Amino acid sequence: MSVHERKQRERAERERLIVATARELAEQQGWDAVTTRRLAERIEYSQPVLYSHFRGKREIIGAVALEGAAEMASAVRAATSAADGPRERVAALALTYLDFAARNPAVYDALFQLDGGLAYAREDTPEPLKDAFAALLETLAEVAGDGVHPGLFTEVFWASLHGLATLTRAGRLLPEEAAGRVELLVDRLAVV
Repeated sequence: MSVHERKQRERAERERLIVATARELAEQQGWDAVTTRRLAERIEYSQPVLYSHFRGKREIIGAVALEGAAEMASAVRAATSAADGPRERVAALALTYLDFAARNPAVYDALFQLDGGLAYAREDTPEPLKDAFAALLETLAEVAGDGVHPGLFTEVFWASLHGLATLTRAGRLLPEEAAGRVELLVDRLAVV
């Protein structure tokens, strides 16, 4: 291994450490607790080293969002591939999405609430975000119904899930009714 390759590997490891530490801190104490000074202290590097990887908190939020998008896509695909039949796949998708949002609130915020400097629904959208949408589309396209554009249907279904996740987390919806909401959403929107 050349010196250049070793330095690249070390740089990538530092970047992973910064992102993991930011994510951990945000999950424990919220995104307001994530500052470059605090991150530098926790990872035991100087702030200039941190800035050599990320220009600031916004880019760190974006990196956490991209990591979260990849994890969400993987979880959705695993859940839907294990389900039998279109309705069961859609229900598995919905439950997995809502579970991901509940278990990873800081990551979910990075993905959908905070400004991480990422482009959504454009040509320059980063691949992990495109792939997360594709993971939803793969299952939802089969239940969109005749004459309904699968991408549009996926956006509406996703927006419904996002609303459920956000309102539940904010305490606006009772958690004990979550299963009934998912069942209603699947029954009313998914054409099986």
